[in-house]
Amino acid sequence: MKASFIRIAEIWLPDQDHTLLEFGGGLFGPATGFAAATRPLCFGMGEGLPGQAWEEGRPILLKDFDSLHFRRTAAAQEAGLSCAIALPLFVGSTLKAVVVLFGGSADARAGAIELWHNSPRVTTDMTLVDGYYGTASDSFEILSKDTFLPRGTGLPGLAWQRGAAVFMEDLGASPRFLRGATAAEAGITRGLGLPCPTKTDEVYVMTLLSALGTPIAQKLESWAPNVTRQQLERSFGFCETQGSLSSTVDPIALDSAQHPLASAFLTGVPALGESMIAIPVVAEGEVNEVLALYL
Repeated sequence: MKASFIRIAEIWLPDQDHTLLEFGGGLFGPATGFAAATRPLCFGMGEGLPGQAWEEGRPILLKDFDSLHFRRTAAAQEAGLSCAIALPLFVGSTLKAVVVLFGGSADARAGAIELWHNSPRVTTDMTLVDGYYGTASDSFEILSKDTFLPRGTGLPGLAWQRGAAVFMEDLGASPRFLRGATAAEAGITRGLGLPCPTKTDEVYVMTLLSALGTPIAQKLESWAPNVTRQQLERSFGFCETQGSLSSTVDPIALDSAQHPLASAFLTGVPALGESMIAIPVVAEGEVNEVLALYL
């Protein structure tokens, strides 16, 4: 099995007084030292990477672990991690959790994590806040920094327009991925765009871009409610190590609160399954989808 680019996922939950973020679980794989360094931690507002995302109310991308906002530098380096992104999950103005995803790969062309942003008071376009590109070609990073995406255009613009996760295959040949030719040169093949809620009218979208031979995750699935909102049905799915998944899969009853996908949808709090993190996707103040990442 190929190692995925996203190697570790953590959940940080506000305590009863909403003064601290406490460890709510994680997927660490073989990184036992990093897991041991993580479990005892808690973060106040503005402390560490989760606390910084909480304080600023927006996703934070970390491209190295020498930042003053990161407290586990030695453990991260020992685990072979190279970048991280913290995603605060708001339903309305209420912080439900902070999810932190860590990337790392021995493959020099492992893909990228990007963070895109729109401030409606400034522009109608979405522009790049920052990106981690590993050793992918400089031309792709330079083009990304110079790209302006109207709503509905490109992978970030589509996720913004739909308020939902968007997955694209074969980016080099996709007319909807505006940086396709340069992505192909950089070896980037697939992409996932995920809208990230904030407490304001500003919009953020995270994109995960994988290179040939380095999957974003072992498997990706999106689950959304059916018309009666009594079940979750899979709206798309892709196994990066085996290709497309079976087109038939049983729905998940929303009264099955013990199921991590149903729990994440009903509560807005991310949940863990076997090698899987269920991340609620929020649009217009309510959960409308759950993204399952299998690591």
